[in-house]
Amino acid sequence: MVSSRTLSSFLLAATATFLISAFLLTGNPRLICFSSFFLLLGISIGFLVRQKMIHQLADAGKQGFGNELLNSTINEMHEGLVVIDTDMRIVASNRAARRLFSNLETTIDSRPITEITRNPAIYDAFLDGVRGTERVDVKVETHQPDRRIFDLRVVPIRSKSNGAITGALGVFFDVTRLERLENVRQEFLSNVSHELRTPLTSIMALAETLEAGAVDDRENNRRFLSIIQRNATRMHRLIDDILELSAIEAGIVKLKPEAVRVGGLVDDVISTLTAAAASRNIEVSNLIPTDSEVLADPHRLMQMLTNLIDNAIKFNRDGGTVSITLSRGARDRIAVADTGEGIPSHHLDRLFERFYRVDRARSRELGGTGLGLAIVKHLAKSHGGEVVVRSEFGKGTEFTIELPHQNDAPKDEIVAMRAEPGPSQSMRQ
Repeated sequence: MVSSRTLSSFLLAATATFLISAFLLTGNPRLICFSSFFLLLGISIGFLVRQKMIHQLADAGKQGFGNELLNSTINEMHEGLVVIDTDMRIVASNRAARRLFSNLETTIDSRPITEITRNPAIYDAFLDGVRGTERVDVKVETHQPDRRIFDLRVVPIRSKSNGAITGALGVFFDVTRLERLENVRQEFLSNVSHELRTPLTSIMALAETLEAGAVDDRENNRRFLSIIQRNATRMHRLIDDILELSAIEAGIVKLKPEAVRVGGLVDDVISTLTAAAASRNIEVSNLIPTDSEVLADPHRLMQMLTNLIDNAIKFNRDGGTVSITLSRGARDRIAVADTGEGIPSHHLDRLFERFYRVDRARSRELGGTGLGLAIVKHLAKSHGGEVVVRSEFGKGTEFTIELPHQNDAPKDEIVAMRAEPGPSQSMRQ
């Protein structure tokens, strides 16, 4: 854009040049002045017209860019947008809405909404919208290609001039993930309530029996007290495991990986479980060399191994064996194998879900909480590794903790990764 100072200088220079040239050619001052006036007026008008055209082109460019930006923004929205007129015909939509209704990139505009969907909830919501009623929290489910859940909100569109309703705008909010998380939460609370109710019912019944006079029964009072203590311990262990798993899934647990002599760690775990193994004549063998090292948080690795070895003893045959080995490969693999009855193949996929049990009655009898394997799974993932299971029904089961090599894993303090809750997660206990 030319400034006013530049324009003034240009006009003065042009006028001076014209006056000098005219005077030299005609010698008439009045004619020269009159001609100069019209010359300056023409130049000024031409310049102003040119500047106005430049401004109009710039404004048109800005407006075009704004419309393009708005269209791009609407099409990239995760929520589906649909606008209909008073005849229930779609007049505008974005890409998310087209995927919602047809899973195609073809336009759905200018088509009646009844031609796009036969869902009565959607039709009724838009019908209320064009009648002037706002609709919120309308639940919509689709099943193509998979099940998805939406919250639909429809609002009337009114004319700015007279306030008359010209159509309705509907926004589809995808709440599929929220619904799944809510189902997980409800299932978790249901399982926790059930797991706490069972021992609590036993404690209350026995306490009432003792209060009613059985406390003086020397043959049974100690047995009743022993059952109460066992159930109280089970409840305490369950609450501890729930808090532990919640902390791991929330990313609160901090790991401090270091080089750990895993053979010595396994010996410590076996020593704490010696009595349980001896009571059933089960032989537990540590086949890991004493100088073998892996990179892990010592406390969390011991926690994982305790869960797996304890399970291998509990679910083994009387007189069976448990062996712990270490192998090297793409990862360091610590395997805990037993000679128990094995696990049917259809249970393996759900084995790490919270509160999932292969044999519920036996698991409760052995004092399991149903959370041990879920804790092992999340701790292994927090180390950058994994836990896998192999089992042959009738022959035994092997759980393997896979950990990154010392050269592949960070040695700094790390936070246990935030786990995304799946359907319920657990152990064989």
